[in-house]
Amino acid sequence: MKTRLFHKGISPIRVLPLGYLGVICVGTLLLMLPAASYDAPLPFLDALFTATSASCVTGLVVVDTGTYFTPFGQAVVLLLIQVGGLGLVTLTSFFALAAKRRMG
Repeated sequence: MKTRLFHKGISPIRVLPLGYLGVICVGTLLLMLPAASYDAPLPFLDALFTATSASCVTGLVVVDTGTYFTPFGQAVVLLLIQVGGLGLVTLTSFFALAAKRRMG
C-alpha cells in the first residue's frame, strides 16, 4: 500500500519533527537579533539551546530571561513555549486517539 505524500514528498509522520525543527530555527534566529536583548546579541549556541528548550517545554535557560531579554525577546520565548505546548498536546491527543481506536 502506498502512503499518500504531502507536497514535495513529505510523509505525514515527518510533519511534526520538521515543524518543531522549523520553529526552533526561526526562534533561534529571532533570539539572535539585537532587538531581542539589552546587551550584546545572544550567541548562536545559546540562542539555539534557549529556543530548543522553550519549544520542547523543558524550561532550561542559559541566561536570565527576565533581565537579559527585551520585551521582544521575552515575547519570542513565550511564543516558543506556547507553540511547543500546543505541539505536545496535539501529539499526545493523537496517540490517545490512536490507542483508543486500537483497544476497541
